[in-house]
Amino acid sequence: MKRFLATFLLLVAPALAQADPPPAGELFGAMSLPAPGAPQVFGSYAKGCLAGAVTLPADGDGYQAMRLSRNRTWGHPDLVAFIERLAQEGRADGWPGLLVGDMAQPRGGPMRSGHASHQLGLDVDLWLTPMPGQQLSPDDREELSAVSMLKPGTRELDPARFGMRQLAIIRRAALQPEVERIFVHPAIKGAMCEMAGTDRGWLRKVRPWFGHDAHFHVRLRCPAGQPDCRPQEPPPEGDGCGADLAWWFSEEPWQAPAVPEPPPKPLVLSDLPTQCTAVLSAP
Repeated sequence: MKRFLATFLLLVAPALAQADPPPAGELFGAMSLPAPGAPQVFGSYAKGCLAGAVTLPADGDGYQAMRLSRNRTWGHPDLVAFIERLAQEGRADGWPGLLVGDMAQPRGGPMRSGHASHQLGLDVDLWLTPMPGQQLSPDDREELSAVSMLKPGTRELDPARFGMRQLAIIRRAALQPEVERIFVHPAIKGAMCEMAGTDRGWLRKVRPWFGHDAHFHVRLRCPAGQPDCRPQEPPPEGDGCGADLAWWFSEEPWQAPAVPEPPPKPLVLSDLPTQCTAVLSAP
């Protein structure tokens, strides 16, 4: 028996010690409730977590939340207040109401699927499909899909789907002082550059990125009094409608690499700020 234990410790125990830790997405994805306490943000948008999160009610004045089964309707109170205010103010621009996609998990952090960011409770995906006039059923919220603003099978905008109402609600969001960035498909950004006229200062916040053809992704800046929140660099000067945007309409950004890159390793708890360990283990 002693010889067996000695052999185990010599051969097996080191291998167990070196075993890969579980992905942080699995750990944070298993949390159904927020960490208690005052709202606190730790880390960056793509490598962080959140304590004291609050949830967006499923229905509100001028909005309905989608995909409730994902339990991703959580965020910093600033984000919830922003969504509720935008939903109400958007009506002045003729927007029927917001369909709200993913925000964050109860304790923020990496997700099991779907997003690299959305980890601080400061990001939200808002559908470019207007809210219908009736209250959606639970099944509707799970099964309805956001409609792409592109012509099918292309990277070209469909003007029958994207018009002045979509432009107005994105502009309304960009004008909010707490908004850091808004991500949209490059074709949407290009159309907005043409449609905006002389009122262009807000376009600086609207940045082109892959995907984002059926929704716009709003990111809030770090809240005041949150020193452990790592801000993103400010967007470049100008309206973003020049050479940088033209690059997106070349083939280069869309080409697959000649040598396929290995998939990135999932984040583990040690990749996150040390405070996230306490956030995860809080009762």
